[in-house]
Amino acid sequence: MPTTVVLLHGFAATPRQWDRTIAELAPDSFTPVALDLTAAAPLSADGVSALVAASTDEHFVLAGYSMGARLALHTALAIPARITRLVLLSASAGIDDDGERAARRAADESLAASIEQAPIESFVKRWRAVALFARDPDWVHEEVAADERRCDPAQLAACLRGLGAGAMTPMWERLGELRMPVEVLAGADDPAYVAAGARLAAAIPDARLRTQAGVGHRLPLQAPQAVARALAGT
Repeated sequence: MPTTVVLLHGFAATPRQWDRTIAELAPDSFTPVALDLTAAAPLSADGVSALVAASTDEHFVLAGYSMGARLALHTALAIPARITRLVLLSASAGIDDDGERAARRAADESLAASIEQAPIESFVKRWRAVALFARDPDWVHEEVAADERRCDPAQLAACLRGLGAGAMTPMWERLGELRMPVEVLAGADDPAYVAAGARLAAAIPDARLRTQAGVGHRLPLQAPQAVARALAGT
């Protein structure tokens, strides 16, 4: 029977973000379920956990990228008995400094307000200029922009307010509770998340960190084969 794999996308994306990864999964071995996080009700970490729990009646592999990785981690702590393997891509367990988290929450609110007041194309241009993505090749920028244009500005703003790093409670102190195998992936050209990934892997009892050479933050696009291997645990 194929293994169910539940996939949580990052900010400013849709389930289509996983298309390249899904294409690498053998259909006779895996049943991918790529969720739209904007369907969570409420649009909060707990709401996403409920959305994931309702997406299948089975035990499943859970994977998330960036914002989706934080939400996958939250879900693994909420319903650990359901999850056979956890895969965290470009991941952090949150902002554990209260002042930094408050500053991020204020910055996210400012960005959310600007997103609501302008066409989606304004956001596409602004997000392309973020330093985290500066080294991405042109084809990645174009594929990301195409997915961003599928997003509704009001939903993007709501995601920042409900699911952003400033809104979520940090989970670093709870990582020792996880008992399922955990794969942590980071792009070698994404040093901040290599460091966060190393911290995650050190704190989770059954975890390993893999760094992928030659890629940055956007692992589902730039390294789908490596992501598929992590999902399979190979």
